[in-house]
Amino acid sequence: MSEPTLDIIAIGNAIVDVIAQADENFIASEGLEKGAMQLLFTTEDAEALYAKMGPGVEASGGSAANTVAGIGALGGSTGFIGQVADDELGKVFKHDITALGVKFDTPMRDGDPATARCLILVTPDGERTMNTFLGAAQHLHVSDLDSDLIESAAILYLEGYLWDPEDPRVAMEKAIDIAHNAGRRVAFTLSDGFCVDRHRGDFLRLIEEGRIDILFANEDEIKSLHETDDFDAAVAATAAKTPLLVVTRSEKGAIAVQDGERTSVAAEPIDQIVDATGAGDQFAAGFLVGQTEGRSIQDSLVMGAVCAAEVIQHYGPRPEHDMKALIKARLG
Repeated sequence: MSEPTLDIIAIGNAIVDVIAQADENFIASEGLEKGAMQLLFTTEDAEALYAKMGPGVEASGGSAANTVAGIGALGGSTGFIGQVADDELGKVFKHDITALGVKFDTPMRDGDPATARCLILVTPDGERTMNTFLGAAQHLHVSDLDSDLIESAAILYLEGYLWDPEDPRVAMEKAIDIAHNAGRRVAFTLSDGFCVDRHRGDFLRLIEEGRIDILFANEDEIKSLHETDDFDAAVAATAAKTPLLVVTRSEKGAIAVQDGERTSVAAEPIDQIVDATGAGDQFAAGFLVGQTEGRSIQDSLVMGAVCAAEVIQHYGPRPEHDMKALIKARLG
């Protein structure tokens, strides 16, 4: 069996974040709920709001894409599989993610729907009102998978957010087979409590069938998975059937359970929480890089905690500091 040439390959929603300033009157005139997230269901709705927005900053986003950006910042080698349309924002996504050194060769999709985007309106008080159009991201098909790329990575990383539409769900199941047949590990993040509510049966099936080697969850997600308020019981039930379970607990730190052995770390000290967006994504980046570097579970958890602490102290879901230097200062 050949040695991997990449550390991690991720499959997820290919989304472009568009962030612009807006006043209270604009929020009200568009009938938006300030501070909330709403879905936009058509290209026309997304284009109409996009056209009305003021000058903004555009950057590639999406949960798993944010994780591979973090992996790249830590010096890991990585790739991404996700669907964009052949349009302006599709080109923005491709440029941004490849500029980070991420291998991204998924063919662009012609025609409707347009590239997924999250239109983020920031009011003067710093509140973010998000409007998400999933668009082309929901049309990732089995035929878009690059088997050689998946086989080349030590770990395949999948996001639960992409489990909603049928085509990507079938593609991710196929990708798991490709990775396991090549002797690689599969990591999966539950992504969100609402995702767990919608797909609990499928997620439990994947765990029962031994198709997930590394499972990421936060405290609420792991309890939701087993429909219990007993955190320790939920962890025990999942860890019994998952080779490596990683659970983040916000200010309480994080735990991992491997072969029945539980390891815990405290949250890293921070000056101030500015924006919690991307904390889980960057934790996963740090932990996965630790694993591909052959570090202990303890050190991998610390790396995840350092990455999460960095990202919550500034706006945006991706690292802004020298992450390799931060890790070296913490672990040597």
